[in-house]
Amino acid sequence: MYPSKTISLILVLAAAAAPSAALAQAKPAAGAVAPGVVAPSPTLNTPPVTPVGPAKGDASKPADSTKDEYIIGPEDVVEVEVVGQPDHSRARVYTDGTIQVNLAGRLAAAGKTPRELGNEVAAALKAGGYYANPAVNVEVVGFSSRYVTVLGAVGSPGLVPINRPYRLSEVLARVGGVREGAADYIIVRSEAGPEKRYNVDTLSSGTSSEDPMVVAGDKIFAPSAELIYITGQVKSPGTYPIKTNMTIAQAIARSGGLTDSGTDKHVKVTRGGKTVKLEISDKVEAGDVLLINEKLF
Repeated sequence: MYPSKTISLILVLAAAAAPSAALAQAKPAAGAVAPGVVAPSPTLNTPPVTPVGPAKGDASKPADSTKDEYIIGPEDVVEVEVVGQPDHSRARVYTDGTIQVNLAGRLAAAGKTPRELGNEVAAALKAGGYYANPAVNVEVVGFSSRYVTVLGAVGSPGLVPINRPYRLSEVLARVGGVREGAADYIIVRSEAGPEKRYNVDTLSSGTSSEDPMVVAGDKIFAPSAELIYITGQVKSPGTYPIKTNMTIAQAIARSGGLTDSGTDKHVKVTRGGKTVKLEISDKVEAGDVLLINEKLF
């Protein structure tokens, strides 16, 4: 048995040690996270991120809604209407690019779209005190400044106004296409480059280089087909248009083929006033006269 004083001392020391033990149990270990506390993310030496905006020409950038509108030019005729009002006027753009509009006065018109000119007319009418908030509609009714010229063997030759670059096939469609008897190629003369030829058959199915864009000022010509003459032992002798790279064999087929007594050996061709003998793989030329011989039995 321990003395009573000794027992009392032991109890005092035990009571003093209890809080320290509790604190030791509550103190988190190095790197541990207390319950209910979100651990902070480790700090990294990450370089700052530079925000990236839309790239130049990016498809996400809104397109200019006016880029496909007709651009007014000298000698064009426009009609100006104040919506909901009896005021209508029609005027031709002067050679200096200006136009005279009722009440609004003389305004610059060349180089603007109908929408842009309408906004300027509305602003002039409002500034003059004629209307509080006018809505103005401008329509081009006579095209004289931006067009392509289409001539030759097409359905409706003439001037074709354009408000944007068009494919050659689109312009031909607007004039009714090429006529029967036309050549199988189109000639395009551009102010910015040399004359070029394009095959009609590949316009709608070829690549972009075979169906180019045309712009204002271009001249498009559809020539009539050059002719050859076929006579002798063929089923349908006569005059036929030349196709590009056409051979004698193709010309014979075009004329219905050989008769039972005909032969395609050593075809006689009158060319430039001289008679030559050609093989069926040789190409024909404009003005050729083909004589298909009879077989020798």
